[in-house]
Amino acid sequence: VMPPIITGRPKSGRSQFARPMAVRSGGTMIDEADRQSETALFHAWNEAQAAHRPLFLVADDAPPVWQVRLPDLRSRLNASPVAKIEQPGDALAGDILQQLLDRHEIVANRDVVAWVLRRIERDYLSILRTAEALEEDASRRRNRRLSIPAAKTTLTASGLLREPGAQP
Repeated sequence: VMPPIITGRPKSGRSQFARPMAVRSGGTMIDEADRQSETALFHAWNEAQAAHRPLFLVADDAPPVWQVRLPDLRSRLNASPVAKIEQPGDALAGDILQQLLDRHEIVANRDVVAWVLRRIERDYLSILRTAEALEEDASRRRNRRLSIPAAKTTLTASGLLREPGAQP
């Protein structure tokens, strides 16, 4: 059985997706597999095969983007199934940002959330950083209600603001 490679950008939930599967199956998960020693990965692969236990590899990208020098490991990785967690679409990005704001007890109406989403990078890490910057500012201002002017000031100061339609 070929180990699956779970890919996605940082903070996309790729490890949270793989970890329970590894635990339930009695297998092993190697996070940031694309940054690990190829020799160590090759040995982990062989050990998993010999023990008949699943191996889950988590990485930013799958081969061929992930440059693998060991021919045997490269051929095995190229034959492995890949599950890719894509960047969030509009609805998911809005839900994630709203959930993070709610977790930080920041009150923001839909218009403010939509305004923010049109002006930040559309990836999991940027959404998380945006929520953290807005939470820090709300704590500093001692005001948990988020307005467009407050969001604009905070996101500009943190370097997270981009103009709508600007290329990332």
